[in-house]
Amino acid sequence: MSRYLALIVTVLLVSCGTDSSQYKLSGDAAGFEDGTEVYVYKLEGTSPTIKDTITISGGEFNATYPKTEDTALHYLRIGNNGNSVVFFPENEDLKAIIYKDSLQASYVSGGLQNKAYNDYMKTMKWFNSKKQDLTQRFKVARAEQDNLLASEIQKENVSLINEETAYKKKFLSDNNNSIFSVMLAQEMLGRKQITSPEANEFVENLTPKIASLQLTKNLKTTIEAMKSADIGGKAPEFSAPTPTGEELSLKETLGKYTIIDFWASWCRPCRMENPNVVRVYEKYHDKGLNIISVSLDKANQKERWLKAIEDDNMDWYHVSNLQFWQDPIARKYNVRSIPATFLLDENGVIIDKDLRGAALENKMASLLGQ
Repeated sequence: MSRYLALIVTVLLVSCGTDSSQYKLSGDAAGFEDGTEVYVYKLEGTSPTIKDTITISGGEFNATYPKTEDTALHYLRIGNNGNSVVFFPENEDLKAIIYKDSLQASYVSGGLQNKAYNDYMKTMKWFNSKKQDLTQRFKVARAEQDNLLASEIQKENVSLINEETAYKKKFLSDNNNSIFSVMLAQEMLGRKQITSPEANEFVENLTPKIASLQLTKNLKTTIEAMKSADIGGKAPEFSAPTPTGEELSLKETLGKYTIIDFWASWCRPCRMENPNVVRVYEKYHDKGLNIISVSLDKANQKERWLKAIEDDNMDWYHVSNLQFWQDPIARKYNVRSIPATFLLDENGVIIDKDLRGAALENKMASLLGQ
């Protein structure tokens, strides 16, 4: 009986010593001086806030936090070092391994989200190493004028990029309970590594907790914007000031076919493409082609915008809010880089996108060349 009583007492002592309402963050930080501060940041939306400050002592640091339903991304910063160590609190004890000479290799473990994130970062490190190797081999091949080898290396690079994209897509599929997956999906969507239907399928399969986050709602908004500005969709209506200050709407500019052209006076690729657009416009305007250019020039660049229109002989409709990348029309059309073009039919339906050079000439010839 005394043996069982001792066992019960031991269990009670262990239970009383463990606070189930808290989780612990402990860290190994060998090599850091005593008194070095570890800042714990929480990222909400786009505004990070300091959640706590911990002091390193004897190469270690420790802190406890109340368990919550908080799913926000957190990160650690050590002293004045600008590098961050990302982690996700999951109401489980966390262990931070901080390397003084390599904060980029530092990590936090504990919980499924941190494991998934750490696995992802290790895999990305491998892909980046392979890309760097291919880049060096390509430079050597070009220097030695070995065009056949250079072509083979380019093919290897394309294959590697496709493999990397496939890995990212599988990561999204396998981690529907991760806030990092939502961040990754947003990034891939912006880089056009996934389509809006693929992103929408990812969102629909998220766990309820992750689906309710503001970050996910932002992703949904981006997806809807991309859908409306995709081939087959009705071009979103807009209006903006012309060079003379009047408001001009998209519907007022529609022809048999209409090009919405996003550009800026400071955009070198845009200016290089302009002569081709001018040639196509002069050839097909009388047959029904209209163009409305939306400039992403800045508020203090109006004169530069007007001069570029004149210098490049862009004799068609022009509007600009002069708000740079914050331009509401560019956001509505999910424009992340310029030049960007949308080709509309007479009903304002998008029938093609981002046609340049010979591709634009050939498309207009097929539509209006007879």
